[in-house]
Amino acid sequence: MGFFDKFFSREKKADLDKGLEKTKETFLSKIARAITGKSTIDEDVLDEIEAALIAADVGLETTIKIIERLEARVARNKYLSVHELYALLRDEIVQMLSENDTQEVEDFHIPPEKRPYVLLVVGVNGVGKTTTIGKLAAQFTQRGYKVLLGAADTFRAAAVDQLRIWADRAGCAFYSKGMGADPGAVAYETVQQAIHQGFDAAIIDTAGRLHNKANLMLELGKIRRSIEKKLPGAPHDILLVLDASTGQNAFEQARHFTEVAPITALALTKLDGTAKGGVVIGISDQLKVPIRYIGVGERVDQLQIFNKQAFVEALFEP
Repeated sequence: MGFFDKFFSREKKADLDKGLEKTKETFLSKIARAITGKSTIDEDVLDEIEAALIAADVGLETTIKIIERLEARVARNKYLSVHELYALLRDEIVQMLSENDTQEVEDFHIPPEKRPYVLLVVGVNGVGKTTTIGKLAAQFTQRGYKVLLGAADTFRAAAVDQLRIWADRAGCAFYSKGMGADPGAVAYETVQQAIHQGFDAAIIDTAGRLHNKANLMLELGKIRRSIEKKLPGAPHDILLVLDASTGQNAFEQARHFTEVAPITALALTKLDGTAKGGVVIGISDQLKVPIRYIGVGERVDQLQIFNKQAFVEALFEP
């Protein structure tokens, strides 16, 4: 049994390949132009690879780091072929992603010692936050876990209604105090219900408004304290949802949130609709926060556990 047979079904691999199609079209075409007709590595090849990484929205700082690593390896191996460089580039990207996340890949598994597992989800409006919560709930429910969704985004009636619809679709429980309720109280009572009714997971939505840093810190801090008051050690994860199609804007949102809250994991949505999939690499490298989920399509099962090796292999496969 090979690596991908163990962690990825044929359907999941096909979804990942398809989801990265737009990014690959730009990235691989630039790499191909760089190496066509070349027998050894020169500055022109490295310049073209640099341009390809930047075009894929890997980001300048991370791109420079990758190129410097390649240059060092080329210097040690004077007669490195372009075919070998191609393999080294893949290897460097996998290593870079691994530096920020050493966790083993597990398919939507909730450890027994973290039950109820409390997940606080943050992110601005429009990134696919509520949809991601719904898909997560569906994935956990399909695996036999008992899931409760908490509607702590109480500033928009549409947010509460949308989460309720997703709870129905996922076949899981839903808790709300309605629009205008105190978000901290909703979070507290969601965790309380999860404990008393034996839920395996409580996933809590939060407001997606664009705040200034002081207000954002105040609001998220209050919600976190409410959760911890009811269940010490919770929330177990704070998941930041980002829209990959916004490229470097997603990176700026991530930087903003990590400055005001201890983000422990990232979810990148809408990879199937963008040529900027390289932002996954840059965000992981620059923020040192592990990417846990990626969205590669609209179906529930197209929210995948992020697998570094599979992602890079898919990115480089023609």
